Amino acid sequence: MQVADNMAVSIHYTLTNDEGEVLDSSIGDDALVYLHGTGNIIPGLEDALQGKAVGDKFNVRIAAKDAYGEQNDEMIQVIPRAMFEGIDEIEVGMQFHADVSSGSGEVTIVKIEGDDITIDGNHPLAGMALTFDVEVVDVRPATKEEAEHGHIHGAGCHH
Repeated sequence: MQVADNMAVSIHYTLTNDEGEVLDSSIGDDALVYLHGTGNIIPGLEDALQGKAVGDKFNVRIAAKDAYGEQNDEMIQVIPRAMFEGIDEIEVGMQFHADVSSGSGEVTIVKIEGDDITIDGNHPLAGMALTFDVEVVDVRPATKEEAEHGHIHGAGCHH
């Protein structure tokens, strides 16, 4: 059975950057399970998986634009420390859920200068080309409910 739209796909992967640093891996853990064709994983990886079958192993380098996108300078903002009311210690690298000009999402503190806090709403991997070593471990048709909901239902998934 081949990877195609509305298929439940399970993969093991190791993700590295251009320097070869491992950024993430499913090895030694549960496989990543997703519904193909619904945009639940980055576009470049979903495209690379199209037509693959159980047992296929491959390596693919994905440009930033097909991964988490290019770095968007408009998502970097300087805000006053007072915006972090009730938080005693603020350090570079901390992440918060916030409402920013581009909507809501995770922001990372990237710089602290006095009472000015620079936050970055870009995905931490934005602007980076990513390399995936992938093994397809299972492919099955999605259930009717999974296809309707646009994602795979696993343990602990309730609607």
